[in-house]
Amino acid sequence: MSEKKVVNALVSGGEASAGPPLGPALGPLGINILQVVNTINEKTKDFPGMKVPVKVEVDTETKQFTVEVGIPPTAALIFKESGITKGSGTAGTNFVGNISMEGIVKISKMKLDVSYAQTIKSSSKEIIGTCLSLGIKVEDKVANEIYQDISAGKYDALLA
Repeated sequence: MSEKKVVNALVSGGEASAGPPLGPALGPLGINILQVVNTINEKTKDFPGMKVPVKVEVDTETKQFTVEVGIPPTAALIFKESGITKGSGTAGTNFVGNISMEGIVKISKMKLDVSYAQTIKSSSKEIIGTCLSLGIKVEDKVANEIYQDISAGKYDALLA
């Protein structure tokens, strides 16, 4: 029976290399590191400049490997969608960005599998909460106003 080794790493989307953290972890397993790196870069190319969790599972006997790509942290997805690089530092008083409700729904759909939320609507509320803590408005409104709009059914077509 062959043994499986698992390597977990956080890589920059589409920019993994044979250097650390992957090279030193994969080298002793005797597999083609370049193949692994190319596979990771192909699977993470939609997350440029973002840290993406990856899991590489290697069969030490056959040298076969599988690559699973996780979802970047919610804050990183929000930054990408709103086009900013960091939060306000004084959330609630200073706002550094704005994101559309479409952007919120896009992130919600990405995160739904790893969220405790059951619906796009509840997942969207989680994402909006994260926006609030980063100092980012949604549709030029603060979180409480957006929550009221969602409860009033204003975004039901988007959140279906």
